[in-house]
Amino acid sequence: MAVGGALRRMYTWTASHTPWSAWAWRNTAFTTAAIPPALPLVTGLALLVALPGHTPLPLLLVLALRPLLTLLQRSRFRSLLDLEVPPVVREHRWASARGLAERMRSESTWRQYGYHLLVSPLAAAGAVVLVLAWAGGAASASVYAWYWLLPTDGGPPAPGWNEQYDLITAGGVLALLAAPWLAAALARLDATAAAALLGPSRARELERRVEDLAESRAGVLDAADLERRRIERDLHDGAQQRLVSLAMNLGIARATLTGLPPEARAVIDEAHREAKEAIEELGNLVRGLHPAVLEDRGLDAALSGIAARAPLPVELAVDLAERPGPTVEAVAYFVVSEALANVAKHARAQRCSVRVTRVAGGAGDLLRVVVTDDGVGGADPAAGTGLTGLRKRVGSVDGTISLNSPLGGPTVVTVELPCGL
Repeated sequence: MAVGGALRRMYTWTASHTPWSAWAWRNTAFTTAAIPPALPLVTGLALLVALPGHTPLPLLLVLALRPLLTLLQRSRFRSLLDLEVPPVVREHRWASARGLAERMRSESTWRQYGYHLLVSPLAAAGAVVLVLAWAGGAASASVYAWYWLLPTDGGPPAPGWNEQYDLITAGGVLALLAAPWLAAALARLDATAAAALLGPSRARELERRVEDLAESRAGVLDAADLERRRIERDLHDGAQQRLVSLAMNLGIARATLTGLPPEARAVIDEAHREAKEAIEELGNLVRGLHPAVLEDRGLDAALSGIAARAPLPVELAVDLAERPGPTVEAVAYFVVSEALANVAKHARAQRCSVRVTRVAGGAGDLLRVVVTDDGVGGADPAAGTGLTGLRKRVGSVDGTISLNSPLGGPTVVTVELPCGL
């Protein structure tokens, strides 16, 4: 079964690569279509050779026809080879002075000239060789038919003519078998050259893609921050206020309804206590989503609230001459909040310090957050201490985080965030 399957695959592959296959004719049609776009250059060079000393108007005409020739070549690749060569995106129209200056300075323009002045004539020459291979192979392979069809002078054939015709026929058959592969090789070389010269620069395209992704990511981060603020407002103005009203009503009921049975009073007391606990938990959740003080008063006031609620003494120092972007502020707030929570849970520290400063960086100002504790040290990001989450949150804004936590302490977490976001 395996041998039969292999034979069927080999037969199918051979049939699809024969001289009469669609693969052979498609590559042949694509390759021979390279001759017309090269005619202006060939004609211009021929006129320059035939008319020495004259102004090279034909060559200047070829240079002026670059946009048209580029469109023609892209159409050839798209229609005959199903290969899309993307156009070069320009900021200004070519008819304006800025557009002309942009095109003359652009390296993509000179790459296109390189294709039309060098690759296109070579592709046309290869197409001529391919046409000769097809025509010569067909004529040689059918030499016996030509012998019988064409009239002769009536004399006997020359000695050894059979051997000569056999060699000619064999050469023609070999040429016909080799022509599809020559066409495929020429098409592949032409496609490689077109992708490198006719389309946009790969480095520029990657740079533009990175810029688009950076803008998209910034938009996603802003949208997520806005959504967190909306949820915070809805919880604060909706559910939290309802819980406060419920707790007040339960408190009033407990104070005024003194004649209730002890069981009923116990239920009211329990409901009142659970309502207050729910208010506290909801307040913590709201602050975790996006504290209102961070938006209203900035990072200094928001971090002061975190430090005041911490279960250990926290020394806070915030030195910001200018507020960073709201996304960076939010990330810095959550970094400090998570770092202090880790210190309280795992470090067994007595004191902690938080330093927030704005420093100059290579590509712009950086917001540097340094959290230090005097705990036992030995913090490991793989041990589930929340450092992995910190690294992901910092990485979402292209920030960096470093950890220095030897056994015995102290532990120092340094985070740097770009202020430009």
